[in-house]
Amino acid sequence: MLCAGCTGKDAEGSSAGGSGEQTAAADSRQNEAGSSTEAAPKTETAATASRSWNNMSPVSSMDLLYADQFSVDYYENDISLITIGDTDQFLLLPEGMSAPVGLPDSIKILQKPVKNIYLVATSAMDDFIHLDAMDLIALSGTKDTGWYLPEAKTAMEEGKIAYAGKYSAPDYEKILSSDCGLAVESTMIYHTPEVKEQLERLGIPVLVERSSYEGHPLGRMEWIRLYGVLTGKEAEAEQIFRENMDALSDVLDMEPSGKTAAFFYVTNSGSVNVRKNGDYIAKMIALAGGTYIPGNAGSDENALSTMNMDFESFYAAAKDADVLIYNSTIDGELTAIDELCAKNQLFADFKAVKEGNVWCTGKNMFQETMGLGNMIRDMNAVFADDTEYSFTYLHQLK
Repeated sequence: MLCAGCTGKDAEGSSAGGSGEQTAAADSRQNEAGSSTEAAPKTETAATASRSWNNMSPVSSMDLLYADQFSVDYYENDISLITIGDTDQFLLLPEGMSAPVGLPDSIKILQKPVKNIYLVATSAMDDFIHLDAMDLIALSGTKDTGWYLPEAKTAMEEGKIAYAGKYSAPDYEKILSSDCGLAVESTMIYHTPEVKEQLERLGIPVLVERSSYEGHPLGRMEWIRLYGVLTGKEAEAEQIFRENMDALSDVLDMEPSGKTAAFFYVTNSGSVNVRKNGDYIAKMIALAGGTYIPGNAGSDENALSTMNMDFESFYAAAKDADVLIYNSTIDGELTAIDELCAKNQLFADFKAVKEGNVWCTGKNMFQETMGLGNMIRDMNAVFADDTEYSFTYLHQLK
């Protein structure tokens, strides 16, 4: 969710640090890159060394099932062109290969495998974990205390991954000294374009992770295929993604349950934060066989995926919902229905409360990108009243 009022002003102090030391480090980095580029042709064949971008054409493209926020085109000589959104492009070259002649400046160069990554987009960490590629991550934009993924938390506690500042205030000195090969940013970087520009000015390619913009929930999971390309583990990524899709096939083939469900949390001011109709959580509920409510939760007012409702409006819309799912991410996990009713005594009137069909998410749900399939299965089990199912992310309030 994009935060309101993220101005990035706290980054100015750090970035003023396009200081003499940073500039010198960047110049050194560029000089090193230049010298390696000069040496690279010695290891290339005449055909690859003399290739011209204008004469190159893709031989195939990645066949994506759900994702539409990235694409991968494959060229001869193990070259891949990655496109993020509509504009950002990266040419991924085998190690030691120089760029084609005439390559547009807008296309950034990456060398396989991409190393010493500065990972700011928390949603991408789970993909690296599944690919057994955490060794390619050197820096994190999240502190160890902010990770619910045990692998990420442990790696930071053991010093294998260092904290290098959040998206709006990166530690440029640390990033440069780590010989960072790529910054993987979340869409929050759009709030602080000066940070992205500074990283690129220092020679750090910046890839904005746009999985949160995917129209289909399973498109988010498909981003593991992109990270498979970047890490040199494309076959592993394909297998992981296919296995996840196969595990969901029976649920996706089911008829709708007819059950209605609300997904929400109560804010400190007493209003209720709900997902908009077009949000991926609402779509996951539909994939699981349910119907998301409130049905009038807008989707066009702004870029945010959530909205606040006054309690009276939420009461009118969700009082008769079959299922209530409490979002623990902001407010913390609940264990008892009494805790929910303590937030507003009118919850006692809700159908789901009376029938004991109130559930809560685990805090790790939103960091475990590859767990979206399990979350859909959890929801489906709730709608199907499956008492034998072992839940991954949801627990029932008592």
